[in-house]
Amino acid sequence: MKLFTTPQLNPASETGWRKRWFDIIHRHDTPPSRAFDVALVLTIIASVAVIMLDSVQAIHQRFSGWLYGVEWFFTILFTAEYVLRLKVVLRPHRYALSSWGIIDLVSILPAYLSLFIPGAQALLAVRFLRVLRVFRILKLTRYIDESGVLIGALWRSRRKILLFLFTVITVTVVAGALMYVIEGPKNGFTSIPHSMYWAIVTMGTVGYGDMVPHTPLGRLLTSVLILIGYSILAVPTGIYTAELANDILRRQRDDNRPDHRGCVICGSEDHVYKARYCNQCGHELPQHFGQ
Repeated sequence: MKLFTTPQLNPASETGWRKRWFDIIHRHDTPPSRAFDVALVLTIIASVAVIMLDSVQAIHQRFSGWLYGVEWFFTILFTAEYVLRLKVVLRPHRYALSSWGIIDLVSILPAYLSLFIPGAQALLAVRFLRVLRVFRILKLTRYIDESGVLIGALWRSRRKILLFLFTVITVTVVAGALMYVIEGPKNGFTSIPHSMYWAIVTMGTVGYGDMVPHTPLGRLLTSVLILIGYSILAVPTGIYTAELANDILRRQRDDNRPDHRGCVICGSEDHVYKARYCNQCGHELPQHFGQ
């Protein structure tokens, strides 16, 4: 599963300013593109630092006007960059719906939402996600792509996890109702939803202490929920780990599967499964059907 892919240049614009800007902002293997990526990451860090400073009341009271202007300067700068990225690619809608495109859009939307929803500009802190582009600078994108293995394992175990969550919700409702009956409003359990909140906190082994049982039967139920809470922490982890291990084993079996495709140049058949090139002469191999 590929989470981050490099967009394609519009073939109608393989020369001129679109070609030059595509090479600068979408590639990372030339001095201008690497300089642009470094400048972009530093700008992102600076913009997030401004947002954090603006959330400090003492600083906000003294420099709110100046910080507000700087925030909008960064927003306009990132908006222009986002539009330029869409302008130079082959399929703008595909880039807009890609992982990079969504991150770029989310990083500027809160500023415009703040015009209608006061305080929404604090969400601009999600702009820090754009620092992921540093992986491109350091040529570590392949490690980000490997996260698709983790997401795939989570998706395949979704039914088991959903069943587990449904069971947890059922236990929460039952425990909340029991504590409402056992303890009652006089001990702080004023309603079933309020008691359900207590059950969730107890099973999560958090224990805020804002609601505590006072009766022996309530304390017994609390002890049972705490023991259930330890198993709750372990079950989803085990489900996910088992699916991830199965996925790794499937990949290992595929890698060790014999591949009998012969090279049309040297005739060698000793290749890794789904290899693209001959390991003897380097010529491109015939591909598997559907590959």
